[in-house]
Amino acid sequence: MGDPYILMLVALAVLAIVDLVVGVSNDAVNFLNSAIGSKAIKVRNIMIIASIGVFFGAVTSSGMMEVARKGIFNPDMFMFQDIMFIFMAVMITDILLLDIFNSLGMPTSTTVSIVFELLGAAVCISLIKISTNDAQSLSEIWNYINHKKAVEIINGILLSVVVAFSVGAIVQFVSRLIYSFNFEKRPSYINALFGGFAITAITYFIIIKGMKGTPFYKDVKHLIEGNTVVIIAISFLIWSLISQLLISFLKVNVLKLIIGIGTFSLAMAFSGNDLVNFIGVPIAAWNSYEEWQMSGMAPDAFSMGVLAKKVPSNVWLLLLAGAIMVVTLWTSSKARNVIKTGIDLSRQGEGHEKFSPNPLSRVVVRTAMGINQGLNFLLPKKTIQFIDSKFQKPVIALPKDKTYEMPAFDLVRASVNLIVAGILISIATSMKLPLSTTYVTFMVAMGSSLADRAWGRESAVYRVAGVINVIGGWFLTAITAFIAAAIVAYLISWDKMMVPVLLLLVAVLIGRNTIRHRKKTKEEKKQVHIERAELITINGVIEESSDHISGVAKRINKLYSSVVKDLATHDLIKLRKTDKHVTKLNDEIDNLKDGVFYFIKSLDDTSVQASRFYILILGYLQDVAQSISYISRATYKHVNNNHKNLKKGQLKDLKTIDNTLSKLLEDISETFEKRSFDDLGHIIDEKKELLSNVSASIEKQVERIRTDETSPKNTTLYFSILIETQDLVSGLMSLLETYEEFYLSTKSVL
Repeated sequence: MGDPYILMLVALAVLAIVDLVVGVSNDAVNFLNSAIGSKAIKVRNIMIIASIGVFFGAVTSSGMMEVARKGIFNPDMFMFQDIMFIFMAVMITDILLLDIFNSLGMPTSTTVSIVFELLGAAVCISLIKISTNDAQSLSEIWNYINHKKAVEIINGILLSVVVAFSVGAIVQFVSRLIYSFNFEKRPSYINALFGGFAITAITYFIIIKGMKGTPFYKDVKHLIEGNTVVIIAISFLIWSLISQLLISFLKVNVLKLIIGIGTFSLAMAFSGNDLVNFIGVPIAAWNSYEEWQMSGMAPDAFSMGVLAKKVPSNVWLLLLAGAIMVVTLWTSSKARNVIKTGIDLSRQGEGHEKFSPNPLSRVVVRTAMGINQGLNFLLPKKTIQFIDSKFQKPVIALPKDKTYEMPAFDLVRASVNLIVAGILISIATSMKLPLSTTYVTFMVAMGSSLADRAWGRESAVYRVAGVINVIGGWFLTAITAFIAAAIVAYLISWDKMMVPVLLLLVAVLIGRNTIRHRKKTKEEKKQVHIERAELITINGVIEESSDHISGVAKRINKLYSSVVKDLATHDLIKLRKTDKHVTKLNDEIDNLKDGVFYFIKSLDDTSVQASRFYILILGYLQDVAQSISYISRATYKHVNNNHKNLKKGQLKDLKTIDNTLSKLLEDISETFEKRSFDDLGHIIDEKKELLSNVSASIEKQVERIRTDETSPKNTTLYFSILIETQDLVSGLMSLLETYEEFYLSTKSVL
């Protein structure tokens, strides 16, 4: 009788390990963003500090484990079998959901996912039990679900978004008024007082409040409770004095110290608050199994009211979970991907924007600009001038080849992010509320970015769009988690044999996502980043532009051949796939053009003349890409509308053109790949045969129209392909001629 449930426990243990990995990959953004973005501390040291914080947090998380057992549903209404079905559904859904978000590089909330998965699975099983009991009606669902606690948790999570954003913005604004951007020149006592406030907040809320979740709290309870104000006041005086001594005698940068302690505290708060999301369910399942084993009753007859009791967590299990989290922290490439999203949205400077503007982001930005104009009209000019003086950024003179070393934001903002997020999360943890650490840290960072004027006219619409996309993803998480967990719970309750099938599905999907992520990462490494890490010389311009041309030639060759081949077979699926690749090519070239500003700034003083050449090359590449885009889109539209196929003569002529164009593109790709630019003149001569074939095909089609052609749609498509092919070749030739001219003019320099 117990065998299936032993297998479920084994599966839950494995799923817990996988969930820890995918969960930390998503949540590492919460406590690493500020330290990494500010470049206050070496990355290796940041990771060490965060790792220690995760270990300490794991020990303090036992109090939070109650949420998985009784926070969402009333365990006394469920039998052991029901509970196991719920827990299996939750873990399977959680892993799949988090892994998808990690692969997309989008930070989501592990707390929201686990809460709504528990809710969805519990509701599903409750409805099944009600449907099989004639004495119960649908209204009995509230006896199964701990709706008051669930609503409290959900409201707390949603409220945290508003509170975190608002508090982050207010604290950052006040901190900037105190510090300005020239914080190195502020009197030492300001740093000392700021350090005293920050470290007091961290030590009280993280260490003292965090102890409430541990078995050790009872030993110091009498010293803490009732003495809150005294403890805070004494801590503030002591830490302010220590900060002043460190500044005066050891020349310590207190802001860096705050960032180090803040990273530790936030990692600790994350682990203490979020560990329940990863292992709370398997531990609850193990406790359930132990109680059921001792009862000797049937799995569908043993009530799980025992879960309502407080059960102490095994410290060794918590530490093992902490160790897995630390290893993931050091090794996960997906974690780095999610971290990059958070830093990009909060950085002070301009650069490549990951998200595209949308109508809502434009409305928000225009509204904010209107409010700003209204405030400027209402506030006295002297007040505005005083505030503006505090937000004047100093001009930092760095060599061009060192500009990449600039941090995403300064030490003041990094400190505020860590202090505010740490305090908010610690308060929730001490109250045993599963607050979303992702929501809090992300919204604090966004609020501080807004208050710090990091979102300027050049970037605001992109940053706001990014925030909207991330928040939209959070709501999608909740809805998806609820529905998916309910479906999985139904499948498992329908037949226990669905468990191995679903586990196999999890393994396949995670494996596929991992392969896709690695492939995507490799592609990104091949792309040249707009924000340069080196000074660009004329030789560098030639090298980079050669790589672009070679790559584009290869891809256009493949895309053009695919269009001709799939048009002949009317393969709509392949044409749709080709059109997506064409769109991707156009987007990449657009990104290169968007980066022209940074490219020119990165040129050394002797290579400025190369800027005009580079701009022309990108323009020709864009023309070529637009031609293949038009050909692909027209072909896809023709086939999608179920128009007649081209005639054999037309397809034969297109194939001849494709073969000739393919040879030309191969020669171009090989020439630029090998940097054998002396062959450019020979390649330019090859265009004559190709253009001759295109002209001949146009004349043949004119003759067909006058004799036996009966399809105007075919004629439109055929002429469109031929004319755009001519434009494509013309663009290529203009590119080659420009390149040959530039190469000959700089040959003596090289």
